Amino acid sequence: MSLSRRARAIGPSPTLGITAKAKAMKAEGIDVIGFGAGEPDFDTPEHIKQAAIQAISEGFTKYTPTAGIPELRKAICARLKEDSGLDYEPANVIVSCGAKHSLFNIIQVLCDERDEVIIPGPYWVSYPEMVRVAGATPVIIETTEETGFKITPEMLTTRITPRTKLLILNSPSNPTGSVYSRNELAALAEIILKHRIRVISDEIYDKLIYDGLRAVSIASLGPEIKAQTLVVNGVSKAYAMTGWRIGYVAGDKTIISAISNLQDHSTSNPTSIAQRAALAALTGPQDPVRKMAAEFGKRRDYMIERLNRIPGITCLKPHGAFYAFPNVSGIIGKTYHGKKIRTSMELTELLLTEARVAVLPGSPFGAENYLRLSYATSMKNIAAGLDRIETFAQQIE
Repeated sequence: MSLSRRARAIGPSPTLGITAKAKAMKAEGIDVIGFGAGEPDFDTPEHIKQAAIQAISEGFTKYTPTAGIPELRKAICARLKEDSGLDYEPANVIVSCGAKHSLFNIIQVLCDERDEVIIPGPYWVSYPEMVRVAGATPVIIETTEETGFKITPEMLTTRITPRTKLLILNSPSNPTGSVYSRNELAALAEIILKHRIRVISDEIYDKLIYDGLRAVSIASLGPEIKAQTLVVNGVSKAYAMTGWRIGYVAGDKTIISAISNLQDHSTSNPTSIAQRAALAALTGPQDPVRKMAAEFGKRRDYMIERLNRIPGITCLKPHGAFYAFPNVSGIIGKTYHGKKIRTSMELTELLLTEARVAVLPGSPFGAENYLRLSYATSMKNIAAGLDRIETFAQQIE
């Protein structure tokens, strides 16, 4: 069988491979502590679950409009206004099957072959693959700890070409937890407007932010940059609703209409019951979100302090999301019980098999000498897992 060129261009996910191996070990009864999860360990708040139960009881189980039920699109507009100061009409919004689906749809309707999409690295593993599926080319801007894992206007300018179609900004970031300030976004907006490119602002972690900071949407910096921006968000991370699969895009009506046409012939509407649950999440009490963020902040503080005490590891303090992104260059190139550790993947595999700790390698995120650890797990697990990593690191030669 001959696969399509599109299918051949997509690589398997190394992160899912590590996760699958960790799950298999657990199924065998092996005590594995997992730091790989990209989802809150909290349960979905009760009032949201009850809204879904009520939807089922009322028979709200049929097709809905492809773009989402009107009341949910209206609620999204209200939430964007309250949280980010953004004014949108429901016609500017489409609801999709998760924020990942939203991102995929945008890239599909905007990118053609030979187009280029700028992606700051380290990046979420799916961004480049989504671009390749559309036939376009991902252009990676490598950032460093010195810039806080953020791009500067100078870095952006040097990578823009006549073929540049999009810039993807993710703030707060997966995997680094970096957060762009208003001034930093304003400086980038000048370059974006000068070159008339569009920006996807992936804001899925915007409510998980610490140190008294507040997430700023680049779309909120003025009508011109708002017109060039597609805001992506959803209920997965902030409301502990990853399995409900509700995300959304807000932006130019023409683009939203094109996404709706694409969705017409792919998924149709997101699940009706999940839409009712998302409506309850966005319009109901926001205290559960704040409580989760506060707990994540405590876990972050503990994890970062512990990581920076482990030989061969240093870690910047992230300001958002729920990931630590430690630098392990002090371990790469050394040996563990006679086995040389040449890559972050090899280190990840050793940590899993020898220390029984599941982490993700930095290489799929575009950063070879790093690991990604999620602190979306209990403080007990975090302490025990870091104990194991510390014991492992003490045996490195």
